[in-house]
Amino acid sequence: MKNEQELKEIVKERYAKIAEQGKAENASSCCGATTPSNKVYNIMMDDYSETGGYVEDADLGLGCGLPTQFAKIKKGDTVIDLGSGAGNDCFVARHETGSEGKVIGVDFTPIMVQKARANAEKLGYNNVEFREGDIDAMPVSNDVADVIVSNCVLNLVPNKQKVIAEIYRVLKPGGHFSISDIVLVGNLPDALKEDAEMYAGCVAGAVQKTEYLQFIKDSGFQNIQIQKEKPIVIPDDILEKYLSSEEVKTFNKAATGIFSITVYAEKAGNKEEKAKLKMADLQNEESCCSPKSGCC
Repeated sequence: MKNEQELKEIVKERYAKIAEQGKAENASSCCGATTPSNKVYNIMMDDYSETGGYVEDADLGLGCGLPTQFAKIKKGDTVIDLGSGAGNDCFVARHETGSEGKVIGVDFTPIMVQKARANAEKLGYNNVEFREGDIDAMPVSNDVADVIVSNCVLNLVPNKQKVIAEIYRVLKPGGHFSISDIVLVGNLPDALKEDAEMYAGCVAGAVQKTEYLQFIKDSGFQNIQIQKEKPIVIPDDILEKYLSSEEVKTFNKAATGIFSITVYAEKAGNKEEKAKLKMADLQNEESCCSPKSGCC
């Protein structure tokens, strides 16, 4: 297996290509990142089209859930989307938080950030911004977000514990996240685990479900819940790129399971602390940027 930086570069290169291809091509491959299957499979994605705030041009078909549906976003919230791609989850979040809230998308693929910014400009959304950066070292200050969402992205990051620690850092006390991701029950064949292309395709980078949930608990989160779970079936014509016909049969009969799960968890704290932070933000805005201050 490649080292951490090499894996990141592979993912960045793959997703730069995905940004330039259509949703149909992305949906027919494993998280959009492998060579498309010769059949049309929506292997992981859920249908967003009936969701408030949905923007077709920003939907590249790369998700494995609908985290914004479960994220309990309220009007005026500050929301961060990890691995924001072309911006669709951010625009859905903006529908929930309203014009009085704020949405920040973070993505480490420059062309994705450019695409998302162009989509936001077309929509005239001044309270949605996109920042280029790694989600394991977010370009975001401490205690900023009320809610964090992410859709099929943590599995692409080699150091998942570092990302979860970053999520804890940037959430306000009492804030929470709702994240859809790919996890395993049982072990993948070595050929799948060791293939860099399969890593970029969301499967080889997944960890055991119990390990994933333990990472969240160890980072200090509380009230951890699985909001949704669904099995993922990899088509045989994709598996056959990595396994012999006999190995494919064995794999399909094995107890190994690949699942999309949407996990909710809360950062320790209370509503009073969260309210104080929000009041401090408003006071800072008034002291530096309001007409009252006379400095603008």
